[in-house]
Amino acid sequence: MNTFNPAPTDSTSGDSIKWVRIASTFLPLANPISDAKVLTGRQKPMTEIAILFVEIETKDGHRGLGFSYSKRAGGPGQFAHAKEIAPALIGEDPNDIARLWDKLAWAGASVGRSGMAVQAIGAFDVALWDLKAKRAKLSLSKLLGSQRESVRCYNTSGGFLHTPLDQLLKNTDISREKGIGGIKLKVGQPDCALDIQRVTTVRKHLGDAFPLMVDANQQWDRPTAQRMCRTFEPFNLIWIEEPLDCYDAEGHAALAAQFDTPIATGEMLTSVSEHWEFIKLRGADYLMPDAPRVGGITPFLKIAALADHAGLMLAPHFAMELHVHLAACYSREPWVEHFEWLEPLFNEKLETRDGRMIVPTRPGLGLSLSDRVAGWTAQEAEVGVRA
Repeated sequence: MNTFNPAPTDSTSGDSIKWVRIASTFLPLANPISDAKVLTGRQKPMTEIAILFVEIETKDGHRGLGFSYSKRAGGPGQFAHAKEIAPALIGEDPNDIARLWDKLAWAGASVGRSGMAVQAIGAFDVALWDLKAKRAKLSLSKLLGSQRESVRCYNTSGGFLHTPLDQLLKNTDISREKGIGGIKLKVGQPDCALDIQRVTTVRKHLGDAFPLMVDANQQWDRPTAQRMCRTFEPFNLIWIEEPLDCYDAEGHAALAAQFDTPIATGEMLTSVSEHWEFIKLRGADYLMPDAPRVGGITPFLKIAALADHAGLMLAPHFAMELHVHLAACYSREPWVEHFEWLEPLFNEKLETRDGRMIVPTRPGLGLSLSDRVAGWTAQEAEVGVRA
């Protein structure tokens, strides 16, 4: 991070931030969600997602909407940290997004530059980029420099381990009917034979050529991961995701070097530095950064630039409403993860067609909050005065 002047700078644009609102919202899920981390006893089923919303308004009346999130734990902590650092934005030029990211990071420097601290910053950062794109009357992807009008997409929400096999097959059909171009299955059960049975059945159902991925959610040790990667080699998978602990860059690199099936990881990493370790060691064929988790769009773009320079493929994790814009800007053809879980939060929905997700053309993220959000909001706070 760079040093910064703690006093607001004179705005060359003539505009300045006058009001910030933060809200902690808990989105209920229709059914408890279980992946391998639940079956191995490490976590409880997921019943809700904590969303941190940030709204920013400037003196000239420009507004931006941003969000971050947390699963199972961390929502109240993100809100508390956001509430502490939000006053640092008042009076600042909203154009200076990179400098403001640094300022917010320094405002909470003692809690570090990863994890919950930067996830709170991420909501502010996304709001600033949304504001900038709206002011320019451009979609976020167009503001950043889009490479394409649509992005390959795959569904994850229909392939969790709590889903019975017959329903799993129905879910794959539903996804294909919606125009989604790939299917991802959760694996990593204590009994590996069950994983092999499910993948074998779904591969036969889909046919040899339809894009299929698997995700072990960090539940294998190195010997098990090696055996399972070898077992899955004949299945023509697009990738095997998180076969090892999310910080085991050397282990992932060894698997990527040994097997033809690509290795994917990165969703649990929460900083540019953590991703850089995987990029240096070539610990992923597909890097899977999550913009809210790494601190927003500003650090995501740094990660994407490093990954592109290294020749890696990209598949951002979750939050398709944001990542469809960012993936559209990557030079190599990426994948976006289709999760409908966040759809109730917004008035707008993304379109999928012919295996691809259409990049919205509305200004900014192209999102507005639905009326239902107010009923799910537990805490909110404001700083500054609205224009």
